[in-house]
Amino acid sequence: MSSPEEDVGVLVLNMKLNMSQQCMLTAQKASCIMGWIKSIMASRSMEVILPLYSTLVRPHLEYRIQLWGPQYKKDMDLLEQVQRSTTKAIRGLEHLSCEDSLREFGLFSLEKRRLWGDLITAF
Repeated sequence: MSSPEEDVGVLVLNMKLNMSQQCMLTAQKASCIMGWIKSIMASRSMEVILPLYSTLVRPHLEYRIQLWGPQYKKDMDLLEQVQRSTTKAIRGLEHLSCEDSLREFGLFSLEKRRLWGDLITAF
């Protein structure tokens, strides 16, 4: 059996591209990075967590969303779970919903980001 190979961030095994598996691996990687941020940072303020999330975690999620456009709700939910856990990690904003927190941060949900990317491509 051949081993999986990664090319341009896409895991390829026996020439099959399983999008659900790609989303699961992306969510795991993003969650690991976010867990690392939470474990090493003493402050949970928005000024500390948001730049780290935007720089280290969000690009993984946005890249996957734009490249594959997950078709299943379960795949989108898996990726957006990383966002939800991030919004809950910021002190003082735990009581807000994920959408309200993202609005407070000046970020789009992954679904809106995908639509935005599609509009940019179309025009």
